[in-house]
Amino acid sequence: MEKFTALTGIAAPLPQPNIDTDTIIPQRWCKSIRRTGFGPHLFHDLRYGEDGSERPDFVLNRDPWRGAAILVAGANFGCGSSREAAVWALREFGIRCIAAPSFSDIFAANCVANGMLPVALDAPAVERLTALAGDPATAEMTVDLPAQEIRAAAERIAFGMDPRAKHRLINGLDEIAATLTHDAEIAAYERWLDAERRWRRPAPG
Repeated sequence: MEKFTALTGIAAPLPQPNIDTDTIIPQRWCKSIRRTGFGPHLFHDLRYGEDGSERPDFVLNRDPWRGAAILVAGANFGCGSSREAAVWALREFGIRCIAAPSFSDIFAANCVANGMLPVALDAPAVERLTALAGDPATAEMTVDLPAQEIRAAAERIAFGMDPRAKHRLINGLDEIAATLTHDAEIAAYERWLDAERRWRRPAPG
């Protein structure tokens, strides 16, 4: 998994609340178990009209937000079904951090599992970032995970982070890799367990 330390990039404002995973990646595009191929369909029904042409009023169809790496979103982002493809679509598009007042718990966990940083901030902080993101002159931001700070124009906004999730993101550890960091302890436990259960082995011969 790609490490996340500090990210500098364009932030796109998407302040609508309750954007669910079917809005992020509609179910009809979820026909693969691979992690690729979803990016072109991110926010499909918001990005494209019925004829397949781009909707010019949607933020990710406009410069400079077409190349956004950060999304400033509304409350309860990622609600709905536990669709990991929603995170895959965001990642493939190029977004690596989402700042919002709140997230669906499962969506936030899927973010961390795929190297994406979900930043929960209070509503006034999100409103300030939304205003900055909406202006091309101030849309570039830096998200510093070790310092737990977002820097945008004159703003310096601190954010909280679960220590375990922070450790995994900074070190690029998915669930399996995080478990394997305890390989020595696991091996020691298995040796102990084997010794403790010798009485359960069948007698030789």
